[in-house]
Amino acid sequence: MKKITAFLICLFLFQNSFSQDRVITTGVPFLLIASDARSAGMADIGVATSADAYSQQWNPAKYAFAIDKIGIGVSYTPYLTDLVNDISLGQLNYYNRISEKSAFGGSLRYFSLGDIELRENFDDVARVVSPNELAVDVSYALKLSERFSTAVAFRYIRSQLRIPDGNTDGKPASSFAFDVAAFYQSEEEAYESFNGRWRAGINLQNMGPKINYDDDITELNSNFLPANLRLGGGFDFIFDEYNKITLNGEVTKLMVPTPQFTEDMTQEERQLAREDYQRIGWVSGIFKSFGDAPDGFSEELREFTWALGAEYNYQESFAFRLGYFNEHETKGARKYFSFGAGFKYNVVKLDVSYLMSASKVKNPLENTLRFSLTFNFGDKYDEY
Repeated sequence: MKKITAFLICLFLFQNSFSQDRVITTGVPFLLIASDARSAGMADIGVATSADAYSQQWNPAKYAFAIDKIGIGVSYTPYLTDLVNDISLGQLNYYNRISEKSAFGGSLRYFSLGDIELRENFDDVARVVSPNELAVDVSYALKLSERFSTAVAFRYIRSQLRIPDGNTDGKPASSFAFDVAAFYQSEEEAYESFNGRWRAGINLQNMGPKINYDDDITELNSNFLPANLRLGGGFDFIFDEYNKITLNGEVTKLMVPTPQFTEDMTQEERQLAREDYQRIGWVSGIFKSFGDAPDGFSEELREFTWALGAEYNYQESFAFRLGYFNEHETKGARKYFSFGAGFKYNVVKLDVSYLMSASKVKNPLENTLRFSLTFNFGDKYDEY
C-alpha cells in the first residue's frame, strides 16, 4: 500500500501552492487555524484583543489581565464542509488567574481528518483509518508592571497522518515548540466625547524542532513547524457604561525560510535547491526567514499578512464583530471577510462566526459556522 502522508499534508495546508510563486508551506498547519469564534469573527485577530479563555492560541500574556479568575472554553470548527462532513478542529482551553500578577493556562487542540476507507482493489473489504493531529499546551503569564505582562508557553505536537501498511508501522510524528509573548494594556483615558484604552501585543509562536513524517529521520525528510510572528494593536472607544467599540489591527509572518526556486531553474537545479532548503535547521531558519526572499525586500514584504477587525459590545452581554484578512497573491492569496456575534448570560458565553472568501483561491473554512462556548467562574479582577 502506498503512503498517503504527502497527499494529506498537501490537502490541508492553508496555502494553495498550485500556480503560486514560492508559497511557504510547513508541517502541522492545523496550529494556525483560528479555533475560537470570537477571533475568527474578526478575521483571525487575537494577539492584542482583550483577554478571554482562548488567549492561549493568540497571546498567553493576556491571561494576566483576565477579569475573571477562572475561564474554560470549548470550541468546534468544521473543516472543508463543501467536500466532506467529518473533518473538524476541536479545542479545550483553561486558565486560572492565580494572583493579581500571574496566571497559568492550558489547552488541547484536536484535528480530526475523519474516516478514510482504504482498498487495494475496488471490491475489497475497506480498511478504515482515522488520521488526526493534536497539540497540548501549557503557559505561564506574569505582570512585570501594572500595564505590561509577558508569558511563555510550551507545546507538545503529535501528527498521526501516516497510514500503516506492510512496510510501515504508522508511528505518529511528534515534536515540541514554545512561544514567547508580551502584552500591554493602558489605563482608561478620558477624551473629548468618550473614554479610550490602548492595547498592544506580540507573540513568537511555534518555535521548535522540525517534524518528520517518514521512517528516514534525515533532515531531508523533515518539515518546518509553522513558527509565526504576530504583532498587533487595538483601541477601545468607551462611549458609556453600555456601549464600547474596539478597533484592531494585526500583521503576521511565518518565520520559515523562503523556498529558493526561480523560474529559469532546470529540474536538476530545483532538486539541489530543495535539498539545500531542507538542510536548514529550525533555529537558523527563523533568522533566515526575515531576509532570504530571492526577490529581495519587496518579496519579504509580500510574506506579511495583515488583518483588520472591529467589535461592538453592548453591556458585556451582546457583541457583533467583523473583519478582513489579506495575503499577497504570490504567497497564498487568502483574502476573506468574516462576521461574528457573541451572547453572554451569567457565567456562560456563546460565540459564532462566519467566513466569506474574497479571493479566487478556495478557502477550506468558506461558508462555515464556527462555535465557541466559554464559562467564567470565581472572583472578578479590576480591569482599570
